[in-house]
Amino acid sequence: MEQNQAPNGLSGCYRHPGVETGIRCTRCERPICPDCMVEASVGFQCPECVRGGSGTGHAPDASRPRTLTGGAVTAGDPHLVTKILIGINLVVFLAGRLVEGLVPELTQVGYAFDPELGRVVGVADGEWYRLVTSMFLHEEFWHIGMNMLLLWVLGGPLEVAFGRVRYLALYLLSGLGGSALSYVIAEPNVGGLGASGAGFGLIGATFVVMRRLRYDLRPVLALIGLNVLITVVFRDSIGWHAHLGGFVAGAIIAYAMVHAPRTQRALVQWGVCALVLAAVVVTVVLRTAAIT
Repeated sequence: MEQNQAPNGLSGCYRHPGVETGIRCTRCERPICPDCMVEASVGFQCPECVRGGSGTGHAPDASRPRTLTGGAVTAGDPHLVTKILIGINLVVFLAGRLVEGLVPELTQVGYAFDPELGRVVGVADGEWYRLVTSMFLHEEFWHIGMNMLLLWVLGGPLEVAFGRVRYLALYLLSGLGGSALSYVIAEPNVGGLGASGAGFGLIGATFVVMRRLRYDLRPVLALIGLNVLITVVFRDSIGWHAHLGGFVAGAIIAYAMVHAPRTQRALVQWGVCALVLAAVVVTVVLRTAAIT
């Protein structure tokens, strides 16, 4: 079917030719006008997709509903992964306050001598696990409170839009991107911890998704500005490197997720995720060689 055009050059509604619109159905991606918009959990759908797409051949099978990124819509709690991630962070936070020495053992450190252990520790000494464990580690109540609030506010809608598997990949790779950049830029003997890298990845992904759906970007721009201001004001105690790395990784992954061509969607999406992971590994290897 050829795309209709409204008189001013914008896309025309496929059901009402000539009626201009900037909104597309999040399932079949055809332009729809306000009269045809049916509100969904993320964005809007056309009436035919809501009914199951019978008679057109364009909309996905109603028995196999898909998210904005093409992921499978699973039954049950739509925010399950977000709740599990928050739970893991809270459990690790509690364990860190109860188990002596756990926080220093899990904190990201590039390369430093630990006088208590009497040996060198850090990622450059082969403790690569610190790149991951530091993503779930917090020391202060305000720190975990702010990060979990950000995860809850942004994570839930992104989990619905991406599907559980793609959303989890976005979160973990954003966190690793933040850890990798922090490892490269921060001083080797300075520790880093927190879910901020992954959180900034969610901010970057939210920006990409809202732009894709042509939503008002002012709220997410205000959120970005606020976090940048906090990072600058408290730069001596906040690892801006992890924030930047997480934001860039999250934006790149989200762009691939929502803009991948339908015919090769999975290949492009997981290919970009693999490239981001490869970039993290190469970065860590090169930085380790430089330090040691």
